[in-house]
Amino acid sequence: MRELPKIALGAWAWGNDGTFGNSLNAENLKPVFETAMAHGLNLWDTAYVYGMGTSEKVLAGFLKEHARNSYYVSDKFTPQCADPSDENAMAEMIEMQLKLMDLDHFDIYWIHNVWGAPVWTRKLAEYFEGKEYVPMIGVSNHNLAEIKEADAILKAHGLKLSAVQNHYSLINRSSEESGILDYCRENGIVFFSYMVLEQGALSGKYDAAHPMPEGSDRARVYNPMLAQLEVLNGEMKKLADKYHAGTAQIPVAWAIAKGTLPIIGVTKTYQVDDAAKAAEITLTAEEVQTLEKTADSLRLNAVREWEKEMK
Repeated sequence: MRELPKIALGAWAWGNDGTFGNSLNAENLKPVFETAMAHGLNLWDTAYVYGMGTSEKVLAGFLKEHARNSYYVSDKFTPQCADPSDENAMAEMIEMQLKLMDLDHFDIYWIHNVWGAPVWTRKLAEYFEGKEYVPMIGVSNHNLAEIKEADAILKAHGLKLSAVQNHYSLINRSSEESGILDYCRENGIVFFSYMVLEQGALSGKYDAAHPMPEGSDRARVYNPMLAQLEVLNGEMKKLADKYHAGTAQIPVAWAIAKGTLPIIGVTKTYQVDDAAKAAEITLTAEEVQTLEKTADSLRLNAVREWEKEMK
């Protein structure tokens, strides 16, 4: 497989499923996509559950104008979207998604969460076993024991676990504290960190006086903690000024410094520009430590309702 970029771009919000409280369409997302491709940020993360195919269809419309070897697609099998009584559910889901996106293969394919995961992981392994082309296979929202179980299942079918994707940010380091990052490092598994910016809460854009617009899920979760987050955002602003960057670039640079591949949700061209600049920032070990010490002192719980503690 070709070398992956330092950052993946997430199309969760492109599904318009209400999580982000905005209304997006292909017309206003096209410049976002093209700006990313111009920057060499060509790894796109999506899932059928992001708007029940909406995110995939929008992304597919843009990809068809580009050569297949000029981008990567990361897609997911979401167990809740399949019928567990259907023996062919895995094959049907993968082939439906490929048809939806007009692709002959995915570059990375994930088990999206742990709902019935061992069974689905086995079915995924059976689907790809012996095939000429096998994508990177990953699991998302798994704890360490579940990751090891998935790895063992895949190995039994002559495959390997190549990627893990979990919520990981300055205010949610449970995947580090539980040993998941070390396990990935020791076994050649790429760790994808999602929600590095905590859906904008760590971007420097919001504070107690300027909260997220009411009506979205993220406003419900993050607005009550914005006063505390001003302390962390202030620390990040100092580093942003030092590196002639925006505050939102610092959490991304931190995630890269930790040896992870962050997935950054993008809906505006400036967010893509920020991501590209963040990939060029190299934080020192001391700066990383200062950020983590500040974040830990806030004692915030950023685990969302669909997740669990990784400890």
